[in-house]
Amino acid sequence: MNKTKYNARYLVGMVIAMLLWGVAWTAGKVAQEHSNAQVAAFWRYAFSFLSIIPFVWYMKTPLQTDKKGFFYMLGAGLLTSLFNYLFFAGLAHGQAGYGGTMVTALAPIFTYLISIAFLGIKVSIRQIIALLIGMLGTLILLRVPFEGFGFLNVESSYFLGCAIVWAMVTIFSQKASIRANPIFYTFVVFGIRGFTNMLFALPYHPFDFTAYDRVFWWTILFIGIFPETFSTALYFISAGKIGAHNTGVYMFIVPVGAIVSSWIVYDERLLLSTLIGCLLAFLAVFLFNWRKSKEV
Repeated sequence: MNKTKYNARYLVGMVIAMLLWGVAWTAGKVAQEHSNAQVAAFWRYAFSFLSIIPFVWYMKTPLQTDKKGFFYMLGAGLLTSLFNYLFFAGLAHGQAGYGGTMVTALAPIFTYLISIAFLGIKVSIRQIIALLIGMLGTLILLRVPFEGFGFLNVESSYFLGCAIVWAMVTIFSQKASIRANPIFYTFVVFGIRGFTNMLFALPYHPFDFTAYDRVFWWTILFIGIFPETFSTALYFISAGKIGAHNTGVYMFIVPVGAIVSSWIVYDERLLLSTLIGCLLAFLAVFLFNWRKSKEV
């Protein structure tokens, strides 16, 4: 009974975390419009790094790992730095709802395929069906049945790159989970990507605080603390406990937060195909976790 309640709380927490990630796409577009991709990328993770320090101290997190663990942390930090730049660069060219939908719908598929190819993950019939439903939802979200593969252009290439990079980050987090405390792992990754993004932001004078207005600072502060520290920490912890391929599927939920928030802020058009695709994404998440819930 206690385990059942724990799983229920975990499910609710993951849904909230994924919805916040979706909202981050719209908030990221707002921040980028009031600065540039390099500066926004740096301050996003600078605030993330600072906000996770109290968690490390309060939870008395052991600050230790081995050489392989550090390698995975370094790799994840550099990859998320690349993801961060692609995130803001893509938002400078495209829509927040579209980008959030494309990236978070494709990332779980790439994560699962990489897990099968390199981690030896066994595939059940139920998981295959869930993955196929998720892929169908992705195709509908991208309007492939109606417009073909027209979404594959220079602008969307940033978002496609985000999806591939994040799948690799998820794999790294699973590998590192057995070699370091998840909170320590998140802390180090935040620090590495914050420092890396700072190097690219320096030519744009990121510490000239008066050069950016209140909208930028409040928006980037929100992104750094809530979608980043809360959602990312929970995501990395989950990847270590239930596997990257299982955790990655939860990202099918993210488009809902991205689409709704971008519709409210930017009045981006909400298509019927988007609604259908999101419903199929939710169905994929349910099927992926259905048997586990029944067995508890």
